[in-house]
Amino acid sequence: MQRFWTGFLAAVVLLGPAWRAAAGDASDWPMFHGGPGLDGVAKTEIGPRLTPQWSFKTAGEIKSSPAVVAGLVFVGSNDKSVYALEAGTGRKAWSFATGGPVASSPLVLDGRVYAGSEDGCLYAWQAKDGKLLWKYKTEDKIVGGPNFFRAKGDTFILAGSYDYKLHCVRAAGGQSNWVYETANYINGSPAVWSGGAVFGGCDEVLHVVDLETGRQVKQVEAGAYVAASVAVSGDHAYFGHYQCELVCVDLQAGKRVWSYKDRELPFFSTPAVNAEVVVIGGQDKRVHCVDKADGKARWTFPTRGKVDSSPVIAGNRVVAASADGRVYILDLRDGREITSQLLGRPIESSPAVTGGKVFIGCDDGSVYCLASASEGPKAPAR
Repeated sequence: MQRFWTGFLAAVVLLGPAWRAAAGDASDWPMFHGGPGLDGVAKTEIGPRLTPQWSFKTAGEIKSSPAVVAGLVFVGSNDKSVYALEAGTGRKAWSFATGGPVASSPLVLDGRVYAGSEDGCLYAWQAKDGKLLWKYKTEDKIVGGPNFFRAKGDTFILAGSYDYKLHCVRAAGGQSNWVYETANYINGSPAVWSGGAVFGGCDEVLHVVDLETGRQVKQVEAGAYVAASVAVSGDHAYFGHYQCELVCVDLQAGKRVWSYKDRELPFFSTPAVNAEVVVIGGQDKRVHCVDKADGKARWTFPTRGKVDSSPVIAGNRVVAASADGRVYILDLRDGREITSQLLGRPIESSPAVTGGKVFIGCDDGSVYCLASASEGPKAPAR
């Protein structure tokens, strides 16, 4: 065990440049929930009003959450395709048809795009033109977004599958590096913490896996299905589960620190975590904000539909979306609604928040760009 923690410290050094390569500058949102820790904290401010700037229509519902890098928006659709759109206009740069619906959120890294499909494959494309570089086959569908880490001069992609396994694949050629098996479906994205991958699943366990070897480091009883992703901040993991709790786990100690429960309805949202608070959507149709230190409630905000979309913290505001078809901007301090924008159909996609804009998918099959009020609307791109 001492050898493992020594490895963790070495991995912290390795992950420093890895984070920068993924996160880029403030104009980028390169993966689900913003970065490898999946903490959902944006590096931008959001204005007091939002105005639709453009929309792009696909032929299927959009469950995938967009990534935004170098002026392009990457997103999957239930029409079985992955799209790259111009961030400024919404015009299509390229698309690629897979063999199944794409609920997976893309990862954009080093000029490449990675995403899973319900055809059971993890794909890699060139970001600039959509050229297929490789695909890696698992034994069941992939719905969570991939993550990554770097070790010994190499880059590796992590993806969970409904084949009960977390797969570690070489970014360069798509070869398997290791496979870690659980007891049930892996629905969310794995978070990367120091030298470990952290994720939950339908086996009701929080897993910590050594990135270098793929071996189990810790298992912590979650208490119920963990259908969404785990957010990591510092040495703590935060996640909601199907027995209606939001849980904080100390990853070093391998034990619960606190849990929050309000109503008898599940959490299917990944929390956003900053230095002081944890914000999560609930199937009770509300957005919840609790104290990061002890899990005590700070505020709740009621919507008109379940909140499976994962909120984002942007400065002193929260961006959240609901099955009522609205994107909300809330005051982080007290949960007061600042503004909202009606898109019409339920929203399960989670927002990408960058450059003062919100990019999000909707069950109507469209990707939307919502700009701050200082930027006038443009004609929709179809």
